[in-house]
Amino acid sequence: MRKFGLIGKNISYSFSRNYFRNKFTNEKISDATYVNFDLEDIVLFQEQTKKLTDIAGFNVTIPYKESIIPYLDKLNGKAREIGAVNTIKISKKGKFIGHNTDYYGFKKSLKPHLKEHHQKALIFGTGGASKAVAYALKQLNIDYGFVSRTSSTNVKYTYDSLTEDIIASHSVLINCTPLGTHPNIEDCPDIPYQGISKKHILFDLIYNPEQTKFLSMGKKREATIINGLQMLELQAEKAWRIWNNH
Repeated sequence: MRKFGLIGKNISYSFSRNYFRNKFTNEKISDATYVNFDLEDIVLFQEQTKKLTDIAGFNVTIPYKESIIPYLDKLNGKAREIGAVNTIKISKKGKFIGHNTDYYGFKKSLKPHLKEHHQKALIFGTGGASKAVAYALKQLNIDYGFVSRTSSTNVKYTYDSLTEDIIASHSVLINCTPLGTHPNIEDCPDIPYQGISKKHILFDLIYNPEQTKFLSMGKKREATIINGLQMLELQAEKAWRIWNNH
């Protein structure tokens, strides 16, 4: 029996476990199971999880997509470039190899909605997922800037420096923060929403609730809205192909 699992913190709500369990049932995959590894600290990956002998692969979620990298034996090219890992394959020789399938899921779910005027994007948040989003935007030739609460070298704007005009001139807005996740459904990034028009795309990596406050604020202004569900499904299937050498 092959065992796969999700590494994260406070992940009882997890998308991945339900997704893969349903997949195994629906596709009659009888030689695989999927479990959560809820780690209070990433050092426990080395001490506990990495020593398990029946594991064939992992997914990685918040908050460990970057901090897991030192514990891996190797990164594939894209994961190295992105600087974040959400999929780990264990090689025949027992090497732990980091991959990133988030960028793939994001790119594939955003691309059908893009029009010629979608030239500039703002990414809210600077965690592991936002790095994958930035990598995908680069591949799509969309200029982007990170928005964070505090300024640093890679942050283009802080939230309190955003104006209506800045929002208006960036027609793709992506929420990579956990703001608005169930049960805190009234939370959303603190931005001047009045700068949004029907030319905008608002993409929220959150999938629960289906329509976050961030997305509903965009819908009110007739923007195109996309939640994170398709991205999650696409990245999960890509991870499955990596684990199975497809």
